[in-house]
Amino acid sequence: MKTILNKSEPENPTEQEAGGRGLGPTFVLALGTFAVGTDAFVVAGFLPSMAQSLHVSTSAAGQSVTLFAAAYAVLSPVLATLTARIPRRTLLVSALVVLALANLLSALAPDYPTLLISRVLAAAGAAAYTPNAGAVSAALVRPELRARALAVVIGGLTIATALGVPLGNAASQWTSWRVALGAVAALSLVCALGVLLVMPHLPGGPRVPLTTRLAVLRRPGVIAVLPLTVLGMAACYTAYAYSVPTLKAVGVPQSGVVLMLFLYGVGAVVGNFVAGQATDRVGAVRVLTVGYTVMAAAFGILAWLAGASADLPVLVGVLALAWGASSWCQTPPQQHRLISAAPQEAALVVSLNSSGIYLGIGLGTVIGGLALPTGVWLVYVIGGVLALASLVWLRAGALLTKRS
Repeated sequence: MKTILNKSEPENPTEQEAGGRGLGPTFVLALGTFAVGTDAFVVAGFLPSMAQSLHVSTSAAGQSVTLFAAAYAVLSPVLATLTARIPRRTLLVSALVVLALANLLSALAPDYPTLLISRVLAAAGAAAYTPNAGAVSAALVRPELRARALAVVIGGLTIATALGVPLGNAASQWTSWRVALGAVAALSLVCALGVLLVMPHLPGGPRVPLTTRLAVLRRPGVIAVLPLTVLGMAACYTAYAYSVPTLKAVGVPQSGVVLMLFLYGVGAVVGNFVAGQATDRVGAVRVLTVGYTVMAAAFGILAWLAGASADLPVLVGVLALAWGASSWCQTPPQQHRLISAAPQEAALVVSLNSSGIYLGIGLGTVIGGLALPTGVWLVYVIGGVLALASLVWLRAGALLTKRS
């Protein structure tokens, strides 16, 4: 997933001790991003069983996703500032240990408040690890291998996007959600050990004040693009955070939910890749136009299926692919637009875009949770309306930019 790589501003570690290396060490970093991504996405796969275990509603359990997303978005720039001078290996290992301990606390949580606290801690570990893993991967390899090194690290997140929710749903059927989070904790510790053994020493960078980092928000081109990231991600996550009950409402049996979620993940991987290629060829606005149109259409059909209680699993599978592709096709073109608006602060605006992604995830989860008691059809309708609102925002912004 190209998007979530720079979730906070990546520092630029000194390369004097790292130059000339191949891609080997970056695979360890990619395993860490897979752990981070799995932690972020796996919860949606077992929300009903988590809610039952903790004696809360599914909507309330979904707010743990909201809290993780909000904490990630807020903590990313803050942690980037506070940890700027820490040696990179120490920071990466510490972040993964925090992630492991937080997931262990989640797995053992005796009640809902403890779960929420553990999700904030997990968000802190994830926010500290992911952007720095990207920066370190670029510093470790020869200049001609940097793009490929970044792709390797992104690959961990992309695979987690495709597998996280299906794995969570499978765990809720075969074992329990506590076992799934315990497995994420164990994986995080293995990754921490790998980073400790494989990564060379890389010093931290200079500390840049948070106010300096955020000054770029005053640029008209940036402030016009970032809200679209929030709105677009809110659209797709209104239903995705509650994918288990929303898929059941359109005729998918319990045994078929994992397959549908996997199809969503495949769509997400393909959509992200194709959008990156297409943005270079036809432009960001055209790619986003197609994406929001497909998303709105998919949600419209799913709303009809939910309202009519239709049983068309093949159609739902196609719609799941389209839903995943349209959801994750947003980030490459959005990154492109932001970098074009502020080329001198590329790393920062990409990190702010990633904060916008998590704000959108949190907003969508809240909206979906409020709509779910009324009916799944309404969840899909709201997602479609938000997708259309994103399309309107996009076209209006593009028109204003062209006139100026």
